[in-house]
Amino acid sequence: MAAALLGDLLSVLLASYDDLGAFSGRIRVSVPRMVVGEMATTTLALIVHELATNSLKYGALSLPTGLVDVSCSARDDAVTVVWTGGPPVVQSTAPAGYGTRLVERSITSALRGSIQYDWAEDGLVVTLKINPERLAV
Repeated sequence: MAAALLGDLLSVLLASYDDLGAFSGRIRVSVPRMVVGEMATTTLALIVHELATNSLKYGALSLPTGLVDVSCSARDDAVTVVWTGGPPVVQSTAPAGYGTRLVERSITSALRGSIQYDWAEDGLVVTLKINPERLAV
């Protein structure tokens, strides 16, 4: 797989959650133009798939009024991707599942970054911090 633009990658990955327009207007992607390398593309695909699947099963996309917004900012020290889903959902008290643990390992090892979950009043906010050098790999 060749390098891709981050916005295009996210749009393609999230399009599979738009079942014949069911989520039309409910998933928004707003990111600056930046290139994502082959390895980072695979890792981001895994992470986005996990976030979107969880949103469809338990979160914003499981509700008719739910919205998902994916935005990004780039600084010298980190590329920050913010996944916001609302309306609010309750944080699970169950131990983290396999997918969640895999995402955490992937972001820290492959992308040299971090993931943070904030169960805010408006809905879940997931913040991914990615090492810019690793994003291009």
